[in-house]
Amino acid sequence: MATATAIPRDPARAFALGGRNDSSDSSRTSDDSTEQVKIKGRPLRKSPTKKGYGGDYVVDRSVSPNRLTTFLKAFKHIRDLSPQQVDDFMASYEIYNLDWADEDAMVAAFGPNYQQRVGQCLTAYYSVINHLCSLGDVEKMYIPPLMDRKASVRDNQLLCEESIAREIGLKPGMRVLDLGCGRGRVAAHMTSFSGARVTGINIDANQIAQAREFNQKLNLSNEFIIRDQNDLPLPFADESFDAFYEIQALSLCKDPFLLMDWVSLPAYDPENPTHTSLMRRVKPLIGAVGTPTPASFEKALQGAGFTVTRSDIPSIDGLQAGLIDKVDIYFRSIRRLINYLTKLHALPQHFKTLFDRLCLDGQAFVEMDNMRLITTTYRIVAEKPLNT
Repeated sequence: MATATAIPRDPARAFALGGRNDSSDSSRTSDDSTEQVKIKGRPLRKSPTKKGYGGDYVVDRSVSPNRLTTFLKAFKHIRDLSPQQVDDFMASYEIYNLDWADEDAMVAAFGPNYQQRVGQCLTAYYSVINHLCSLGDVEKMYIPPLMDRKASVRDNQLLCEESIAREIGLKPGMRVLDLGCGRGRVAAHMTSFSGARVTGINIDANQIAQAREFNQKLNLSNEFIIRDQNDLPLPFADESFDAFYEIQALSLCKDPFLLMDWVSLPAYDPENPTHTSLMRRVKPLIGAVGTPTPASFEKALQGAGFTVTRSDIPSIDGLQAGLIDKVDIYFRSIRRLINYLTKLHALPQHFKTLFDRLCLDGQAFVEMDNMRLITTTYRIVAEKPLNT
């Protein structure tokens, strides 16, 4: 177990939600970046900064990126990938056939300095996957919990993020850490919604550069740092933050300390060959190295002096299979077009290679969610008491 080096200012609130690591859904690509949209659905707790109207809740899209611009930038980046970048990305999937819990297998595969090799694989993986995801509506690289049946994937993300801000009590002027911040889109929404200042860390220099550019254009003072979260201690003094959150970053951590990630649920039986076969297919799809359980994360939090105040699945009915299926359908549709264009030599061949890998086993993910064997939307909220 790692020792914390960045203890938040007391009392601190931590939020963790599995999810930020998968491909995306894009049923529409219109520019709605400046809209605020009311969505009908299940009543949520009203935001202190946004008004609800009789069960219709405002979704703040004021800092959402322009979808067409994002799509075109991602497409150009993928088109211009070198053969080495493509090869490194494809080779990076080897880490998802392993598990932090089996250190002997890690050493056998990568040697005693296996953590360095895992870091290299993660860098190669995220330097490409973030652009693939940006061709759809989950540029943020997570499929959200189902917060509202009538909302799109993107709006369910926004509803989820606003619920995170409320759960950890973000207010103007507070300092918050975003572990595995990606392109800084979630951080921008957190600041726009709450007024808090976000510090984000991520292993991929390209994503950090995009996060800085995006937030600077919005005149936000958020800070973004290139850092492998397994390279401890993190570069922060004690009592640096009032709160922190993460969205599926800790399955990539060797020693989870404070946060939360995707989890296997009680129905998952490691002795059941059907379950284990599905797990082998789904872990590479969602980019998960570890296979944690809610209990293992709760124990880690409690051992670090936190009190767990909430531990549940925020999705309606505890499922996100419908959103996962949207994601899978969209990308399989895109793949058919990609395959046709590569056959005509209108696109580089590596487009087919990348999309064949991206679309592999999406229905296995849907099946595991429907069977309630795993979820990428498990939520844990924890608080560190005063003077702990």
